[in-house]
Amino acid sequence: MTAPTHRPTVAEAYAACEEITKQAARNFAWGIRLLPADRRAALSAVYAFSRRLDDIGDGNLPDEQKIEGLAQARADIRGLDPNSSDPVIVALADAAKRFPIPLEAFIELADGVESDIVPSTYDTFDDMVGYCRLVAGTIGRLSLGIFGTTEAAGRSDAPAIADALGVALQQTNILRDVREDLLNGRVYLPQAELAAAGVKLAVDATGRLGGPEDALLDYLRAGAARADEWYERGLVLLDLLDRRSAACCGAMAGIYLRLNRRIRTDPTPVLTRRLSLPGREKAVVAARNLAGRPEGVRGGGSAGGRAGGSKGVAR
Repeated sequence: MTAPTHRPTVAEAYAACEEITKQAARNFAWGIRLLPADRRAALSAVYAFSRRLDDIGDGNLPDEQKIEGLAQARADIRGLDPNSSDPVIVALADAAKRFPIPLEAFIELADGVESDIVPSTYDTFDDMVGYCRLVAGTIGRLSLGIFGTTEAAGRSDAPAIADALGVALQQTNILRDVREDLLNGRVYLPQAELAAAGVKLAVDATGRLGGPEDALLDYLRAGAARADEWYERGLVLLDLLDRRSAACCGAMAGIYLRLNRRIRTDPTPVLTRRLSLPGREKAVVAARNLAGRPEGVRGGGSAGGRAGGSKGVAR
């Protein structure tokens, strides 16, 4: 006789999602912990399902099984079942009742992950941005559904601003991970731009990225400078959120913004390793945001236009 399937309570489901976030999130968790308990739980559910999609794409299953897994994930979202035995689905179903989460963004995210299963290249920057919108702009819009916007700031363009911030973060991801991605058979940087810059990506016998090195470093600096412009656009979102949501969003974005500034200043480390911030520095970014002093903002006030200076986001 088959044992009955355990159906997790809503509390158990949220606890499972928060544990996934705690164990798996590298940068995302630093912001989530700054939210009030209800929004922290809901955003953990969003993260847990997003991470599931990401793990399907990055896993070791045959491509056909990955595509089947993503199809099942889309079906799970379209028929979100609060009585599921899957704690992530239970938590997400409850979160979707409490907050205006744009669930269709998960379908777009699944489409973006699927495009990575058989790696393709992107000819133009606009092509690359289209990919960034699928795998990271979606996270911005999903998060906004939980953050909400203040009544005074209620603006119809808030989802587009959140989307732009996600695209900014993904550009930093692409610049930071260009060597690692190449070793995995993936190139996200626009082919037309690389050709115009005289760059042909390659990893030498010592594991160092080049193609040729001077031209590549110039290109990476320029790419980080362009990403800064997207941060300027996206960080306007902080002005539309309440204090705790702004702190969460600012902490997550601030970690990537610091990485972007380092690449813009000196991209050389990208040639040999995956650039990251130490935990103590991430803690500083989180603390600054909780105190109302987010990255890219000089002397308080509006974040708009001040982010300049010096794949999935669900990591």
